[in-house]
Amino acid sequence: MKAQWKKYTLEFKQPSGTSRGILHSKTSWFIILETATSWGIGECGYLAGLSIDPLETYEAVLETLCQSINRGERPLPSTYREYPSIRMGLEMAYRSLEAEDPMILYPSEFTKGQKSIPINGLVWMGSLDFMQAQIEDKLNEGYDCIKMKIGSLDFQDEYRLLKALRARYPADVLTLRVDANGAYTIDQAQRVLDALAKIEVHSIEQPIAAGNIEAMARLCAQSPVPIALDEELIGHAVTDDKAELLAFIKPQYIILKPSLLGGFTAAEEWIASASKQACGWWITSALESNIGLNALAQWTATLPTKGPQGLGTGSLYTNNISGPLAIKNGYLVCANSPAWAIPF
Repeated sequence: MKAQWKKYTLEFKQPSGTSRGILHSKTSWFIILETATSWGIGECGYLAGLSIDPLETYEAVLETLCQSINRGERPLPSTYREYPSIRMGLEMAYRSLEAEDPMILYPSEFTKGQKSIPINGLVWMGSLDFMQAQIEDKLNEGYDCIKMKIGSLDFQDEYRLLKALRARYPADVLTLRVDANGAYTIDQAQRVLDALAKIEVHSIEQPIAAGNIEAMARLCAQSPVPIALDEELIGHAVTDDKAELLAFIKPQYIILKPSLLGGFTAAEEWIASASKQACGWWITSALESNIGLNALAQWTATLPTKGPQGLGTGSLYTNNISGPLAIKNGYLVCANSPAWAIPF
């Protein structure tokens, strides 16, 4: 088996805002494996500002990994605990290599085009007019679940957008989710939660910054809106740590981004811990290219999911890697075309 890695920079069609700043581009690294009869590819979906992988040594670690494979070794994904996105990419590459079709890692009704995955429509931060335009686009595209990023503008302005949307569509017609990315102080968060409850928001992701587990536990215990942990999960690589964190905070939901958590196996450990504590969960992409999104969607299709997933990021880029994923009426589908066009 031979291995190499490639770097690829994805360019956003338009700057995309979160409470952590504006995104113009996003870089991924790919592990490519080859034997005499097969090949495989895995995406290392590093996400600046969220991934804990040490970037200064990232490419050196990838080079050493590939060299070890070229010497005939088979490094385990679990070896790369400090590099969750590399761990994910290696796990993906091995599974791709061993698959009958390297782009069908998890065969299912989804990969046969017989089943689709409901997804939320994502509204990025920006001016109020820009956010309103995105909302209208998502409604016109057939989404019945809209997730809006909040925390960069004055909350009253963001709230007016949400309140007006709820006035048009009741909760049994349109699900509203919000993602704060840890934007609020504890005092601010309580006021935000009280306001969101009045318009029947389904859930809020990460209302306060990760690491404040006592404060987060208090919020989860008394919040009138279900709270979903996202950034809070990053960095907990040990199975027992996962269970202890959920037992202490007792969130209503957790959001799983395998590229940030260390791969599919690590995410499945979170699911097992959450299920034991009656904690809901859903899967969200971490701005991977279509290669990573493809594997993520296929894996998601094999899970006992409930409700819309966060897998609608494939259309964000001007130069995404062409493949058969498509969005139709708020659902992610695996179409018959176009064929994969991998540029390396």
